[in-house]
Amino acid sequence: MSYILRGSSSDASIRIFVADTTSMVEKAREFHNTSPVASAALGRTLTATSIMGLMMKGDDDKLTLSIKGDGPLGGIICVADSKGMVKGYVHNPLIEIPLRFDKKLDVGAAVGSTGLLTVIKDLGMKQPYTGQYQLVSGEIAEDITAYFAYSEQQPSAVSLGVLVDTDYTIKASGGFIVQLLPHASSESVDRLEKNLETIPSITNMLTNNMDAEQIMNKVLDGLDPKVLEKIQVDYKCDCSRERLKKALTSIGKKEVSSIIEQDGKAELTCHFCNSVYLFSKTDLEEIRDSLD
Repeated sequence: MSYILRGSSSDASIRIFVADTTSMVEKAREFHNTSPVASAALGRTLTATSIMGLMMKGDDDKLTLSIKGDGPLGGIICVADSKGMVKGYVHNPLIEIPLRFDKKLDVGAAVGSTGLLTVIKDLGMKQPYTGQYQLVSGEIAEDITAYFAYSEQQPSAVSLGVLVDTDYTIKASGGFIVQLLPHASSESVDRLEKNLETIPSITNMLTNNMDAEQIMNKVLDGLDPKVLEKIQVDYKCDCSRERLKKALTSIGKKEVSSIIEQDGKAELTCHFCNSVYLFSKTDLEEIRDSLD
């Protein structure tokens, strides 16, 4: 089971979230049958979105992370709740592009380095909070780091990684987000920066059988890290026939009538889990008549 550790330095001036999301990202890969580079891009974004969901306070809060670059992937959309449960999809799940010079998956080229990263937080207010920042590299971790720094004025370090096996399954997936709080001392900042300069990649640590607590200890080495909470997270789609019915209702009587006349039925597919919902002519007529 995938999980995230929430922790901090002993003086609570640095907070950290460390995630092992291998099973979560494998579940997403199975739903979407993604190519290796699409799996890597989606997996990184799902991991970050799940962590960012846990940063919210309210039980009903929702966070949407959207990355729209100019690369062939077309875009990524992930949604998490405040318990870290997440769902997501990429626009073009089957794309194949050449490996980078170092033989690694070229997520940056797939996503594209020109575009926008958008975070929407639905906190139960009249209007959701929306923050945006230009993409930096398309590698996702760097883009989220820049978003935190410039859109939320929150100094952060973000590391995300997905290792795809030769049979296209997910061998390892995870990441961490570490953030400086206002009262962090210069000594703590210096120590953290030195740690971040020397630690291996997140996938390297996971494939060397390091668990999230060991990774946290490595990131916050010398800062007396403490685990505050362990949260199980998963890929979970909350679509339902009733929700898709509401979507049909929202398009209006004229559009529903047009579907009845042209097709005599409607077949709606959930982007997040590919579940298909069929609405017969009778179903559509009931929806149309309810709009009188």
